[in-house]
Amino acid sequence: MTLSDIRTALREIRLSPVKTLGQNFLHDQNLARWIVVQAQITPDDYVVEIGPGLGALTRFILEKGAHVLAIEKDARLADFLRARLGHERLEVMNIDALKFDPRSLFAQRTVKLLGNLPYNISSALLLKFLEQPNPISLWLLMLQKEVAARLSASPSTRDYGALTLRVQLHHRVKYLRTVPATVFFPRPEVDSAVVQILPRDPLELPQRDDQSLLRLIRAGFSQRRKQLRKLVREHINDWDTVTRRLKIAANARAEELSLLQWIALANSIAPLPPPDTYLTKNER
Repeated sequence: MTLSDIRTALREIRLSPVKTLGQNFLHDQNLARWIVVQAQITPDDYVVEIGPGLGALTRFILEKGAHVLAIEKDARLADFLRARLGHERLEVMNIDALKFDPRSLFAQRTVKLLGNLPYNISSALLLKFLEQPNPISLWLLMLQKEVAARLSASPSTRDYGALTLRVQLHHRVKYLRTVPATVFFPRPEVDSAVVQILPRDPLELPQRDDQSLLRLIRAGFSQRRKQLRKLVREHINDWDTVTRRLKIAANARAEELSLLQWIALANSIAPLPPPDTYLTKNER
């Protein structure tokens, strides 16, 4: 939709954009088309779109032949989508995305998720969809630039933190491009970015206890400026011996450890139990 189209539509449905709902409408059609192209959508896909707004992405997704489930919290926008984009392959659900159960998507064959996530709930919404069981094969999301940088960060960078590791534990994140605030109406105060998220192969990383690992990570990042040894004392008694064996600097800070090093550190203090050999013999 063009900027003129957006202004006209908002007047028609008597909607003044609400900042707390993240109602910033994309008016760059070339960017909208580019985002949909990155998702490599086919007619076999079932696409979940969060926060479709006035349908900037929705119509391009429908042109690819996919079935679209559009989740829109604002009833006026949901009604607008049904009226203007009414299509047999479009289902509009007027609910808060935080209340949607992604497990319901297991009934579909190939699921992809696209969306321009509201800034104020982007982290909570993202973690809900990433951490609950779901069949989503690709996420393509527009997020606040700062959040996108944190999700895709590498060790020893300012943006690398507990959220980075929590997401990258089960997914690969790629920062695709920065999106200037000028392509939205009304214009937000900060820039956005598009990220691609893909699920990891379950066998890609070493075995570990995720809950123990995440507890250790939270402790390690609780005070970024401090050395790790001071923050994880209650978890690791002989820090020097453990770090020497794992080839981690004794004075390391949390942001200096890679995901693999965090897993090795967690496994060193809470080793996984050996496989049940009796059961294994019976399975052969």
